[in-house]
Amino acid sequence: MSQERTSRIGFDVWAPVAGSVTLLADGQEHPMHKLEGGPDGWWTVRDTGPGKEGSGHETDYGYLVDGEGPFPDPRSLRQPRGVHELSRTFDPTEYAWTDAPWKGRELQGSVIYELHIGTFTPEGTLDAASEKLDYLVDLGVDFVELLPVNAFNGTHNWGYDGVLWFAVHEAYGGPEAYQRFVDAAHAVGLGVIQDVVYNHLGPSGNYLAKFGPYLKSGEGNTWGDSVNLDGPGSDEVRGYILDNAAMWLRDFHVDGLRLDAVHALRDERAVHILEDLAVVADKIEAVTGIPRTLIAESDLNNPRLIYPQEANGYGLEGQWSDDFHHAVHVNLTGETAGYYSDFQSLTALAKVLEHGFYHDGSYSSFRGRHHGRPIRADLAHPSALVVCSQNHDQIGNRATGDRLTETLSYGRLSLAAVLTMTSPFTPMLFMGEEFGASTPWQFFTSHPEEWLAEATAKGRLKEFERMGWDPAVVPNPQDPETFSRSKLKWEEASQGEHARLLDLYRALGALRRSTPELSAGGFQGTEVEFDDDEQWLILVRGTVRVVYNFGAEEMATNLDGDLLLATDPKTTLDDGTLTVPAESAAVLRIQVPEVTEVVDMA
Repeated sequence: MSQERTSRIGFDVWAPVAGSVTLLADGQEHPMHKLEGGPDGWWTVRDTGPGKEGSGHETDYGYLVDGEGPFPDPRSLRQPRGVHELSRTFDPTEYAWTDAPWKGRELQGSVIYELHIGTFTPEGTLDAASEKLDYLVDLGVDFVELLPVNAFNGTHNWGYDGVLWFAVHEAYGGPEAYQRFVDAAHAVGLGVIQDVVYNHLGPSGNYLAKFGPYLKSGEGNTWGDSVNLDGPGSDEVRGYILDNAAMWLRDFHVDGLRLDAVHALRDERAVHILEDLAVVADKIEAVTGIPRTLIAESDLNNPRLIYPQEANGYGLEGQWSDDFHHAVHVNLTGETAGYYSDFQSLTALAKVLEHGFYHDGSYSSFRGRHHGRPIRADLAHPSALVVCSQNHDQIGNRATGDRLTETLSYGRLSLAAVLTMTSPFTPMLFMGEEFGASTPWQFFTSHPEEWLAEATAKGRLKEFERMGWDPAVVPNPQDPETFSRSKLKWEEASQGEHARLLDLYRALGALRRSTPELSAGGFQGTEVEFDDDEQWLILVRGTVRVVYNFGAEEMATNLDGDLLLATDPKTTLDDGTLTVPAESAAVLRIQVPEVTEVVDMA
C-alpha cells in the first residue's frame, strides 16, 4: 500500500509501468531509479537532487516519463501557473497554527453552511471569505463546507473538474491561504468541511494515466473514466485517495470531508474504499482528540453508509438526503417534473420527516423501479442525514440556476427556512439562501480548449431533457458573465425582505441552539400530523411542536404553551388555540400536565 507522502521530503513518484523517469527541477534533469525494498513502482532520484521541501527553497519541478513531459507531480501541493505546468514545492508543516484551543464539533446539533469560494465574495479568495466568518457565527452556523478547492484548469469552475487533488487552486490563494482560512474559522468556533471528489477526474490537465493505472479505461461514470479502486495496481491508487484524505484532516486541520457522489465509486473489494476512509478519519481523530466527520453524497438511499462498521456498515458520520429536498421543493413550488414526480403531497414530506427516506424500498417512478431501504432506528440517528431546501446541485443544475427566491413569496421562503432548521436532521444552508439572494447560481466553466468548451455546453443541454426544461434559456457555461452573475450581492442582506428573511434565519439558528428537542432524540421521538387537503403539517419533537401552514387560508389548532417563534406577526396563541396565518410557520413548547405521584398505602 501507499506510503504516507503528503508531507514527504524528496521527490519520489509512483510510475509502475514506466521504463524511465526523470525529475526536472529548477531547470535541471535528475535521473530516477526504482526504490528497492518498498512498494512496487516507486521511483526516487539517483543523486542528491535539488533543494528539498523544508529547506526554505521553493523548487519548480515535474517529471519526464519515458521521455514525455514534463508532467506535474500527481501529489503536487501547489500549481502556481496552472495544472498543465510544473509543480512547486510546499511544506504544510511550516505553517504556525494558532488553533490549539480548538476542540472540534460533532455533527449532531450542528448547522452547515455550504459555499463556493469563487462566488462567495467579490474577490473570490479564501482570505476574503475569512472576513465573513463572524457573520456566519452570528447566523448560527457550526460548520463551513467548501466546494472543491483542488486545482483545475482555467480560472473559475465549480471545482468538480479538478485534476490535482492535493493542490489548492492558486486563484483562491493557494495552500497557505487555505491554512489561514481554517485557522481563522477555528478561532471563531467554526469547523471546516472540505468537499472532495474521488469518483472521477476532470478532462483537462489529467496526466495520471501517464504515471500508472489510476483510471479504468472504458469503465466510466457520468463524468468520465472511473477511478481504479479494485483492479491491478489499485492498492496504490487507494493509497493515493487515503493519503489525500489524511492530508486535509491532518496537515490542513480540516474537521470533515464531504465525499462527492459515492454511488459513482466502483469498488468490488470486500472492504469498500469508504470503510478505509472512515478508518483513516478515526485514526486521526484518536491522535488529535478532535472529531473528524465524513459525510457522503449518495442517491442510493442506503443507510449502510451511516451504520457503524461493527454492524457491517461503512462507519460514516453522515450522508445527504435528497428525499428531504425533493419533498420540500415540491410542496413549496408545485413542481413535479422529473425526479420530483413522486413527492407531490404532504404524505411524502411526512414520511421523510418521520423515517428519513421516502424511497425506502418503495417504487420510484423516475427510476422505473423500487429504490432504497429503511433506516434502522437502532443503528442511525436522524442527525446523520444532512438536509437542505437548496444546495449547489439543486440550484446550479437547474436550467437557469434559479434559486427559490425567483418564484416564491416571502411566506413560502420562510416555510423553507423553518422546515430545514427545525427538522430532526442536520440542516445545511447554501450561501445567500439566508437572505433570499436574488443572484442565480449557474453552471460555469473556463476551459481554455475550444473542443472541451463546446462539449461541456452540449452535454449541459442534454442533461435537461428528462426534466423538460427549455434549452433556449440555458446560459453558456463558458461565458464569463455566467460566472459573474453567480456572485453574491452582499448589499442585499441589509435591504427590505432580504433583511427580514436573514433575521428569521438568525432566530432559527438561535432557537436550535437553545432547544435541544430539535436535534436530540432518535427516529422514534419524531411524529407528524398532517392534512393534505387543508395543507397543514405539525411536527412533534418532545414537548416542541412545529406547525407549518402551506395553505392559502389561516389554520387554527388546539395547542397551548409558549410560542417560541412565528414567521408571521399575525400568529396568535389565545386560550389554548394557536392560529397560524397562510404560508407561515410557528414553533411552540406545549404545556405538559404535571404527574401526581400516587402512593400505595396498602
